[in-house]
Amino acid sequence: MRATAGAPGKVDPMRFVSIDETVIATACRPPLDGAPTLVFANSLGTDYRIWQYVVDHLPMGLGVLLYDKRGHGLSELGPDASVLQRHVADLQGIIAEAGIGRHVVCGLSVGGVIAQAYAHTRPKGLAGLVLSNTAPRVGPAQIWDTRIAAVREGGLASIADGVMERWFSPAFRTTQTATLAGMRTMLSRQEAAGYIAICEMLRAADLTAGAGTIAVPTLCIAGTADQSTPPDLVEAMAGQIPGAAFPLIEGVGHIPCVEAPQVYAERLLSFLEQSQIFRG
Repeated sequence: MRATAGAPGKVDPMRFVSIDETVIATACRPPLDGAPTLVFANSLGTDYRIWQYVVDHLPMGLGVLLYDKRGHGLSELGPDASVLQRHVADLQGIIAEAGIGRHVVCGLSVGGVIAQAYAHTRPKGLAGLVLSNTAPRVGPAQIWDTRIAAVREGGLASIADGVMERWFSPAFRTTQTATLAGMRTMLSRQEAAGYIAICEMLRAADLTAGAGTIAVPTLCIAGTADQSTPPDLVEAMAGQIPGAAFPLIEGVGHIPCVEAPQVYAERLLSFLEQSQIFRG
């Protein structure tokens, strides 16, 4: 990554990049001494701040690139936000713009769908893949039709309580009430059009046929309390990807990077070391 993208050890809190005339919000930290960069792709209804909990537990030498997919956070909606390849092109664009070489893409939920599609392009410099709480196909079309109709009728706030039940375990919702309220607000303040566009993308996306062609070391993470992408769904994906590892995180829901960030970081670092991608 270019030195201008940030100071060593520090994540620049906000940097805007124009990809095909659509502004994408990013945050970045350059790697040290030839280390790889972890590129984090966030879930539906969130922005890149969900990864900060994990980044705080990572060695300073690792590069970091965070971004808001189009229609989320501070990124513009732009055209074709419901098209998977548009999001792949955005990911390619921010990686190229930042001058990143060797990298690992860590995608959560829909971010994992984007990461899978990105890996299918066999990009130069991709050293590994982390597919978290995701699958080649996430839910049947009817689920997304129902979600879209609900958001169009009542806005994101109308579905927020139900989403929190899928995102987080009962124990977390009971004990971490302040964080839960913040995450609920994050969801409610996303752009409805951007949220709907991603629902439309997920309704159409099915990468099952290409799972066996992923040719880089891959880590598939699941939470035992995840109601959106249950462990058996993630395990089935791991079984299709040659050599993929499948560690469970006990007692967490769909957003383990918020619910158990230290454990999540440990899983990442163990994978990077075992795959000989990075030794901290």
